[in-house]
Amino acid sequence: MRAQDSATAARTIAVTATGDSGTDHGIRAGSAPTAGIRTGDVTARSATLATDTTGPIDTTDTAGPAGAVNPTDAADATGSRPDPLPRGTLLAGLGVVAFSLTFPSTVWGLESFGPWSLVAVRSTLAALVAGAFLLVGRVPLPERRHWAGLAVVAGGVVIGFPLLTTLALQTSTTSHAAVVVGLLPLTTAAFAAVRTGRRPSRTFWFAAVSGAVVVIVFTLQQSGGAVSRGDLYLFGALLVCAAGYTEGGRLARLMPGWQVIGWALILCLPLMAAGSAVALTVEPVRLNAHGVIGLAWVAVGSTFFGLYVWYRGMAAIGIPKASQLQLAQPLLTLFWSVFLLGETLPLAAPIAAVAVLVCIAVTQRAKS
Repeated sequence: MRAQDSATAARTIAVTATGDSGTDHGIRAGSAPTAGIRTGDVTARSATLATDTTGPIDTTDTAGPAGAVNPTDAADATGSRPDPLPRGTLLAGLGVVAFSLTFPSTVWGLESFGPWSLVAVRSTLAALVAGAFLLVGRVPLPERRHWAGLAVVAGGVVIGFPLLTTLALQTSTTSHAAVVVGLLPLTTAAFAAVRTGRRPSRTFWFAAVSGAVVVIVFTLQQSGGAVSRGDLYLFGALLVCAAGYTEGGRLARLMPGWQVIGWALILCLPLMAAGSAVALTVEPVRLNAHGVIGLAWVAVGSTFFGLYVWYRGMAAIGIPKASQLQLAQPLLTLFWSVFLLGETLPLAAPIAAVAVLVCIAVTQRAKS
């Protein structure tokens, strides 16, 4: 009896153990019904877990290179995904704030460096910062099909815009140079419509054109409206920057924004490093606090951080809508000019600010 009881107990323990494991191994102990129930429970629980943890799939990231992530955050464990619109608007807005400090910082930088030296050194420093991030993150090289777009970004926002605006600021005030920023949102939206094939609504275009007109009239009225060589530099900067913004915004949907500007900077590093060596020997250098701070900001703040959050914001809310946030940039630049450079704030600034903010609100709500 003891031997039979022991054998029965052993079989009971085996059936219980294998049944709790939730596998089909319980069939071997003659407990097929129990094992089947356990297996079904696990299957149901697995299906429920998969439903709970799988968020909506973003197909915009499937064409990206290995290791690329979508500009918006991944879904969390509950399957919820934050609305990209407020976050994208915030990121693009931070980019606008960073860009609004570019002209005053460039004026400070010109106290210590010549125009060619300032542009070459700022790009070299920004490329070194970007390269450090890329190395630490072990980011693989972009796919071959992305290099042409990165070259457009490099030529537009790394070389073209900084060089042309720096040359313009030698003879133009910061308020006059803000004219190019007043036209930039409209030009970027036009470039994006041609490049991506997306056609914003009539309401969007009406608000965008209205905002551009307000900014142009305001800035030209304050600067006297005279056309000079500096204006030609500014108009050239407008075109190349709009192209760089559009292409960068498109690439930021395929790879993180900081990688877009990072690889564009790395692409320019050999040229900018050689340019720095030549320009620093030709142009005089008179270091002071303003010059060093101005150089540091245009290199790290405007060129790297500003473009990083800007491209990420454009990827989230779209190039046309993000571009219209820049309608506020000339007014922010005027504020920094008063605060940092001691310029007098025009009385028309509050009126223009309200009008521009209304136009921005319309473009953000319009179908794009």
